[in-house]
Amino acid sequence: MRLVILAAVLFAFWLLLSGHYEALLIGYGILSVGLGVVFARRLDILDEESFPYGLFWRGVLYWPWLILEIMKSAIDVTKIILNPKLPISPTLVRVTAHQKGTVGITTYANSITLTPGTISAVVSERKHEILVHALTEDGGEVLEEGEMDRRVASFEAGT
Repeated sequence: MRLVILAAVLFAFWLLLSGHYEALLIGYGILSVGLGVVFARRLDILDEESFPYGLFWRGVLYWPWLILEIMKSAIDVTKIILNPKLPISPTLVRVTAHQKGTVGITTYANSITLTPGTISAVVSERKHEILVHALTEDGGEVLEEGEMDRRVASFEAGT
């Protein structure tokens, strides 16, 4: 089943990026996707962690929220950069990761880093803790409130 889903996703992605719908080019796309799937199968690289297709539908709810957060943070960072006084207050905060698995903790750490003004500096899977560098104290406080942590935990658990 994983191979079929991988082939469908790769072909849809290829079709989206190519923008060509002639029979010959679609045939080349099918051939290249088929070769990619065969190589992935032969290399035995398709497991739950490398291709968590069960998270797709949960992502439909999570990604729009994350994109909105990225946009809001980008606006905040832009205001800071354009301010002649450059009102930054760099800080390090430790946030608890309530996710159960490595995919959840990685998603949380990557979501923090994708949000402008914050970077996941150290991720401790054993302690379920992430050390975050924030451009401002407010940015660190927002993370400490835990909204992103709750949303990622919900994304991982499917609730």
